[in-house]
Amino acid sequence: MTDALRETPLAAAHRALGARMVPFAGWSMPVQYEGLVAEHHAVRQRAGLFDVSHMGELELEGPEALAVIDELVTNDLRAAAIGQAVYTCCCDERGGTLDDLIVYKRGEERILVVCNASNREKISAHVARHAAGRAAFRDASDATALLALQGPRAFAVLDAVGTEPAPLGQALRPFRLCDARVAGVECVVARTGYTGEDGVELFCAWDRAAALWSALMEAGRPLGLAPAGLGARDTLRLEARLCLYGHELDEDTTPLEAGLAWVVKLGKPRFVGKDALAAAAAAPLRKQLVGFEVTGRGIARSGYPLQDSAGAVVGTCTSGSPSPTLGKNLGLGWVPPGLTAVGTRLQVDCRGKPVEAVVVPTPFYKRPRAG
Repeated sequence: MTDALRETPLAAAHRALGARMVPFAGWSMPVQYEGLVAEHHAVRQRAGLFDVSHMGELELEGPEALAVIDELVTNDLRAAAIGQAVYTCCCDERGGTLDDLIVYKRGEERILVVCNASNREKISAHVARHAAGRAAFRDASDATALLALQGPRAFAVLDAVGTEPAPLGQALRPFRLCDARVAGVECVVARTGYTGEDGVELFCAWDRAAALWSALMEAGRPLGLAPAGLGARDTLRLEARLCLYGHELDEDTTPLEAGLAWVVKLGKPRFVGKDALAAAAAAPLRKQLVGFEVTGRGIARSGYPLQDSAGAVVGTCTSGSPSPTLGKNLGLGWVPPGLTAVGTRLQVDCRGKPVEAVVVPTPFYKRPRAG
């Protein structure tokens, strides 16, 4: 007998919009409404609204709050300004990735950590152990809803719904956060996201999420705002070459192998996994993550074997999908260090059929610069 799936505070709103609901990390989540491709294009061209209330939110307070988190993550939080968000990884002593996180410095003694839904219990327990006796810890996930408003018209939607202060787009820089009222709802607004587009993530009280969602959808409708599900979220993040835990990251993979060396600050005095990552940085990597384009007739999917030009299995596809924006079939996957150069020919074993592919630069997509 399986445990019942949890529901976000927006479950009724999703059903009213005709969403197709699927199990995801123990939750019932919308995978699509109108359709994956239409929702993907809405985010790239106008704006999309995602329910990501399944994510974990962990809070620490006290003089040692920042030090506690800094000892658990690979990036260096000491220089972060108040109101800054920092992307990082949390590793075990072997250098394996427990999760990738965004850490928000809400104040000198206030830290917010956002973790993946599938890893909430693991990371919550991990942080709580290290915080014991040093900082006040609270797992606020069950009390916190999270909406992601993404796309080139995201701030126009915020202007339309009304914010205090206003306009937020001028006051809030990328990877910063602030307290604000959005449509009369008290929120923490962060200019972060998981789509490759500009936009915000809106943290609010669990029981205020439905009102916030409804107000955003109503105000955003004339601007082309569309609800977007997990399907579009996945194709958007793939085009932007953003890692998904359980695919590009796991406990048997270091951030270095996943191409995240930029978030591993070995100059820090200490953090869990530092010695293992320092040794890994000084030695040849076991595997490396590359982006590839499928040039033959086929679609790469997670778990499909990758072969060299001679047909020998050399790696595995971690994520793959048609790209609605680029009109190509794309993938990410593990290969040996000798097969990472752009232009390297590969084959994807698509259910027993070898399909030609080639290593290409990533990210596959970069949003156009404003102006």
